[in-house]
Amino acid sequence: MITYKKKTVGAALAAVLLVGGATACESGKKDESGKKDGAGKAAGASAEPARPVADGKAAEALTAAYKKTSAAKSVKVRMTIKEPSALDGGTVEMTGVQGWDPAVMDVTVKGQFSKSAVPGTPESMRAIMSKNVMYMDIGAENAADMDGKRWMKLDLNAAMEAAGAKGKNGLGGMNGLSGMNQSQDPAKQLALLLDSPNLKQVGSEKAEGVDADHYRGTLTFEQVLAANESSKLMPEDERKQLADNMKKSGIKGYDMDVWVNKDGYPVRMKVGMDTPQGAMTMDASYSDYGAAATVETPADDETFDLFGMLGKLKDGGAGA
Repeated sequence: MITYKKKTVGAALAAVLLVGGATACESGKKDESGKKDGAGKAAGASAEPARPVADGKAAEALTAAYKKTSAAKSVKVRMTIKEPSALDGGTVEMTGVQGWDPAVMDVTVKGQFSKSAVPGTPESMRAIMSKNVMYMDIGAENAADMDGKRWMKLDLNAAMEAAGAKGKNGLGGMNGLSGMNQSQDPAKQLALLLDSPNLKQVGSEKAEGVDADHYRGTLTFEQVLAANESSKLMPEDERKQLADNMKKSGIKGYDMDVWVNKDGYPVRMKVGMDTPQGAMTMDASYSDYGAAATVETPADDETFDLFGMLGKLKDGGAGA
């Protein structure tokens, strides 16, 4: 019988925060047919931008890049996220492969904060996602407290449903696990950049060792929030409060840069946001578009369910 220990629970929750800051999941309501509302596409598919707001060659080039990227359905990724206000230094790194339509991934995530924040949290963690279920390897040390089960399972659909049900006092108060709902699908990032009213081509330069065209645009926080499918699940008053809080914190908007190679694919994307604590950035490099992104999930007897564990703790079923 599994005995849950506070250290193991803390490490498991730290894993959610670590992986959630760097990974993607598909969100949005479904209609009765099971399709995503608005897009009418299968889970993981990118909705084509309704219109390029900016005029000219930059919008035309990025629209073409969007179509090629969306059709590729998978890519190898190397990403660094820096957030000075959090995570004991705030650097999270991710490498691996991710796919969309359907949404899958198999990545290794590293975070500076892991050891110092929660003893027992691995410095390097593998994360796998398939069919909107996330699996995180919590390491051998924590697995010893879980009858040898080292893979934590988190059903992201269930998490979002719980967020909606709990409202401000539960997960919904965290914007429905918002860190996990910020899709890093490069096609969606291109679609977002196309909404910038000041999109422009900066020039041509080397990026990731190849010749590329550099494009830049800015968006307000309201524009980003409006484009985020997960934010549409929030009650209107919570969404407004979130926007107001961002304004009060001094965050005005986002700077977005993308480098597109001669084949029409983005090879690098960078998103920056100035905060009172310093600059927060996401810097991603992409290669091998169309690379196989099939993943093999852990066997059931190697996993434990995070929601189930927390439920047993709440009911008093935990050990020391």
